[in-house]
Amino acid sequence: MARIEILAPVGGEEMLRAAVYSGADAVYLGFAGFNARTGAGNFDAASLCEAVRFCHARGVRVHVAMNTTVYADELENLAGAVRAVAASGADAVICQDMAVADLIRRIAPDLPRHASTQMSVHTLEGALYMAEQGFSRVILARELSLKEIETITKGCGIETECFVHGALCMSMSGQCYMSAFLGGRSGNRGSCAGPCRLPFDANPLPEGRPGKAHHLSLKDNSAIDQLDKLEAIGVASAKIEGRLRTPEYVAAAVNACLAGRDGLAYDRDLLQNAFSRSGFTSGYLDGKIDGTMFGTRSEADAQQTRKTLPALRELYRRERSRVPVEMKLEVSPDGEKLTVTDPQGNRGLAYGETEPQPARNDPSDSLRRSLSKTGGTPFEAGEIQIEMEGGPWYLPGSAVNELRRDALDSLLKKREVLHPWKVEPVTLPALTRRTWPPKPQLWARFETWDQVPRQALEAQGPARLMLPIAEAAKVPENLRSKVILELPRAMFGAMEADTVRRVAQVREQGFGGFEANNIAHLRICRGLPLTGGIGLNVTNPLAAQVYADWGLSALLVLPEVKDSEMVFIAPARNGQPVPTGALIYGHMPLMLTRACPLQNVHDCAHCQREGVLTDRKAKKFPVRCKGGVRTIYNPVPLYMGDKPGVLPVDYGVAYFTTESREEAGQILDQIVRAEPFEGDFTRGLYFKGTN
Repeated sequence: MARIEILAPVGGEEMLRAAVYSGADAVYLGFAGFNARTGAGNFDAASLCEAVRFCHARGVRVHVAMNTTVYADELENLAGAVRAVAASGADAVICQDMAVADLIRRIAPDLPRHASTQMSVHTLEGALYMAEQGFSRVILARELSLKEIETITKGCGIETECFVHGALCMSMSGQCYMSAFLGGRSGNRGSCAGPCRLPFDANPLPEGRPGKAHHLSLKDNSAIDQLDKLEAIGVASAKIEGRLRTPEYVAAAVNACLAGRDGLAYDRDLLQNAFSRSGFTSGYLDGKIDGTMFGTRSEADAQQTRKTLPALRELYRRERSRVPVEMKLEVSPDGEKLTVTDPQGNRGLAYGETEPQPARNDPSDSLRRSLSKTGGTPFEAGEIQIEMEGGPWYLPGSAVNELRRDALDSLLKKREVLHPWKVEPVTLPALTRRTWPPKPQLWARFETWDQVPRQALEAQGPARLMLPIAEAAKVPENLRSKVILELPRAMFGAMEADTVRRVAQVREQGFGGFEANNIAHLRICRGLPLTGGIGLNVTNPLAAQVYADWGLSALLVLPEVKDSEMVFIAPARNGQPVPTGALIYGHMPLMLTRACPLQNVHDCAHCQREGVLTDRKAKKFPVRCKGGVRTIYNPVPLYMGDKPGVLPVDYGVAYFTTESREEAGQILDQIVRAEPFEGDFTRGLYFKGTN
């Protein structure tokens, strides 16, 4: 059985040394400008090459995170970044945006691609689709149980990677827009401000009273004591989260993971002191998702970390010997020669200048002991051969030590040589501003059929209606051709099988198609009419074109995209334009969560499947529970209905969630008449964009 890889985060040069010296099998680090931790100490072309030299010399793999969404004006720089990663000889690229994945495939086709957890892959169908697209590994969503991980790992045919230690986002990665919409800092762009760590109170509070509890803050994940189980089911890599943390934290986590992998005890208190939010949780892996998963970082936690730092630094003060080498010492009257050979066949040579002296006894055992003292280097002595011509010969210990150092230094330099990936010439087409209709089509999305008002069914109403697939049976037969069935963004547990079953039931019933909101849907609905929804995070023309090439007939642009970037998104298929759309009304779904914030105040048996979170400014955020996940909505709706034709798209979507039928009808009337919105609203990010 293959050993599970210990994969450590790197946010700078000191953290790189801490991860490697502590014994990590692999590291992941960010390429500047295109990774999901812009606040970390990221790497450019030159420093990446040095990092790869350092790691590869020590047998450590390097995974480069390029896992943000990308905008049109960044595509040329992105192509340059891909070439730089290929030149470094790094072992893999972690990507979220299909533009990144496509450019890697075209520019450096042999460079392995890992599907980022930002892709929200959490089902077997999703992992299988990634495998079909040539990805060599999928980094699974953090929210999965051990059984769910096993099903995917044993069935997908490519490597899986799981988070085993570090911070837990409240929302599914890739499906969180809270930081973007509340503060203009996009988590999908690597600039998350961490609003979930601020007060959000699930207790019923009167109007005007601010929330004080932290009911969106999860404890750090730690499943190190279950590494043997993950290894047994075939998981390839155990990932430590934390590129924004400290070298000491990384050293503590790597040290614990190495012990845990071997079934040995580790100092859990030391690990907790390195960083925790009043303890750890393994609720997702255990399948015990409840209020015990929540916690905050207290001042007592911070004080304990400060006290523990000196002890933690000792964990990476000396380099761990890990690369096995064979040694051969040849001594003759003319001098001495030491050859060291690594498992890949690289050789380091050193020649001595000390004239050997005749020895009374065979010094071989003493010489082997001296040669085996490789501590503080990356190398671990294996078989040591001693050959003496006309001997035995005596060599002073200082001469043997110098031979060993020189030979190992020589080998280290050979192992530092970069091995770039082959690069193909690829020229990106020039960005072209699209044209769009002065009055885009109106589409309307509803949470339930009972919410659909008469205005939506009239001839002058929306061109398309969208409803969750669970509502399909309620749609009258004569309206089905107008209806697109929305597939769920999250399909945990039995939900994927349920979705597959529902698609099979309705595929011949005359519906207008299906809306994909997760990469798995492209496989589930292969050959069926399919549009792309908000969950695909389309932000640039290249990614849009990839989805069009995969058969999608319309694409909703992510509402984080500014209008000046949206204007370049104009995919086509078989010479025909593929329509693009934008949200023009709706309470933005800010978070999609498997953990439930309402469980901080009551259990599921005493829940109406809905609630409210009150933030520190007394704003009320609606929470709705459906299909085993919770959606947290922006309290203020986005509204663009009074500005038809301003956004460069072919259709606008009115996205109804918490509204009554009467409210939905009134808003549709306002949009059709291009009237101003009555009440508080936001233009979202269409004119100001995100960081």
